[in-house]
Amino acid sequence: MQEKKYKAVCFGEVLWDIFPGEQRRIGGAPFNVAYHLFKMGLDVEMISSVGDDELGHELLQKIKNWQIPTDHIQVTEEHPTSTVIASVDENNDAHYDIVENVAWDFIEPTQENQKVLSTADALVFGTLAARNEKSKSTLFQLLEVSSYNVFDINLREPYYDIRIINELLHKTHLAKFNKAELRMVLDFFKKEYKDEKDSIRYLQDQFEIREIIVSKGSKGALYAQEDHFYLYPTIPVEVKDTVGSGDSFLAGFLSKRLQKEASAHEIMAQAVSLGAFITSQEGACPEYTQEDFFKFKGKHELSALSF
Repeated sequence: MQEKKYKAVCFGEVLWDIFPGEQRRIGGAPFNVAYHLFKMGLDVEMISSVGDDELGHELLQKIKNWQIPTDHIQVTEEHPTSTVIASVDENNDAHYDIVENVAWDFIEPTQENQKVLSTADALVFGTLAARNEKSKSTLFQLLEVSSYNVFDINLREPYYDIRIINELLHKTHLAKFNKAELRMVLDFFKKEYKDEKDSIRYLQDQFEIREIIVSKGSKGALYAQEDHFYLYPTIPVEVKDTVGSGDSFLAGFLSKRLQKEASAHEIMAQAVSLGAFITSQEGACPEYTQEDFFKFKGKHELSALSF
């Protein structure tokens, strides 16, 4: 019997990251997730928008060259393709100046988008694409169609609104935070931080979210599945940059999580390994094969930490 091929849909920003002294690179958190899900062998669709301009045509061609479908990336004459001025500090952490009123701020709702969601196993989205009323409205329509909503919080100042985050969390089945975002969201809701377990249980109860991931940098990553908590260490690597490392972690996680028979250990081992592998490369979407990744993964035995 042929193995089922899982499908994920990623919604939101696809753009050019422009780094000092370098050529531009394709970016946008939802697209980075889509790229790595595709590399892991999943069917992927990206719902976004680019301008009918040179940058938009170049972006679409590069995605097609990767053989990632572009059927649901809209092309508009009314708004330009998104560019982001990126910088990397002395700790290899990236910072972004995100231009507003770009194509992905105005993603139109379509019957084709609704149709592709009806057959998908997951919808991945973040807060940034909800900064504009048009794309926010489209996203909320899609959340009603999707059966598994994956909220990658991904807070980018000043482009988030606690009221929208609150609404999105109420539509979420799996939420991913980093350490700082977890504390920020608790502050938004005036919830005192005691420890990670207490914080996660608060969010699970408040929003009826069964699954929560907290990425903890050098201290590993935590996965809460209802009352079960799994903490895994990071894999030590020589860090080239951290751009897209969280996105690749999430893609690794989903590539196993969508396989209903996968264990929590298999899910977290895949997530931690892909995040570390991409952190050891340059850029959010480096060229690699599944063989490259599994060779790297095979060198690192992982086991859960007590929590």
